[in-house]
Amino acid sequence: MIPRRARPTLRVLQDDLRDGWESPHAPPRAGVQGLDPLSPLSALPHPIIRKAAESFGDDPEHDTHLGRIKSSTRLVMLEIKTGQWRGGVWVDQEAGVCWLIAAGLAKGGHKDHDDFYERVKRADSTDETERWLPTDDDRRQLKREAAATLSIEWECDIQRRIVEVLRTIASGGTATFILPHPSGTAGKFGECTLTVAEQGDSDFKYEEVIVEIDLASEFRTSELGWQATIRILTVINPPETGWDRVGDTYSTIDDIGNLALRLDQLQEITDRGELAQSHPNNKAHYAHRRSLAISSVVGLSVRSMCGLFFVPYQNHETLPKCQACEERYETLPE
Repeated sequence: MIPRRARPTLRVLQDDLRDGWESPHAPPRAGVQGLDPLSPLSALPHPIIRKAAESFGDDPEHDTHLGRIKSSTRLVMLEIKTGQWRGGVWVDQEAGVCWLIAAGLAKGGHKDHDDFYERVKRADSTDETERWLPTDDDRRQLKREAAATLSIEWECDIQRRIVEVLRTIASGGTATFILPHPSGTAGKFGECTLTVAEQGDSDFKYEEVIVEIDLASEFRTSELGWQATIRILTVINPPETGWDRVGDTYSTIDDIGNLALRLDQLQEITDRGELAQSHPNNKAHYAHRRSLAISSVVGLSVRSMCGLFFVPYQNHETLPKCQACEERYETLPE
């Protein structure tokens, strides 16, 4: 779903908003390169952008603009203002999106050459306001943001389901739940079976969590399938190297009672609408060169000589060597 909330065009960021930023650095000013789709343009830290987002939200009945800017006769621009800043918002009725297409400062009693209203008046007389409308780059950035938002919501949905299921089996048991489809449809994406069991003997007991992931055939080797897998494992036990893998079955062990503590943390994170974060590998492990090359490209995990699985995306030269890997490597015949 494309959000209606008002957002600046890339032209406004590049040409109109050179001052007034509330963070040390303004966003990139050239095209969409460098813009983070996880940080919507409607949330950028500038007073007129914030005012635009507040004035034009998801419900048109709650719009709080000041009416049409009279000096813009060719294009309907709705006025917003905060402090000395002024802005003109154009509503794309067909797409249902509001765009901040012009912004500036009110200067010199509206008689200064650089006054916002004088600029709009000059642009209107030369038909320049038509070139202020959103471009294909603007629309591509909007779609990237919408896709990123859907991806986060999908992972949050998976996380919520895991927390709910783990609550029922935290003291032991097995439960299976459906993995939601990333598009939000009723299509089959896959299912996940979680098992929590106490293992060990009288001298040493530990808690084991087993995760079995059964994805629909079209997702088994896909990036989305791997994204879902990483989300599941990260929610339950965040260290990336804390899992053993056999096919599509993963297992991890911990001290008894730690899962219950983890659940309390997860509930707080989930209630805030945040995603649990992974703890990256912190050692340089030995693995087969061919496995490293392939996995670095496609983002899959490899098994190290010490038995841990990890995704090789970090610079191993900056990490301390894994002692267990090094010891086993030294035992190999030359």
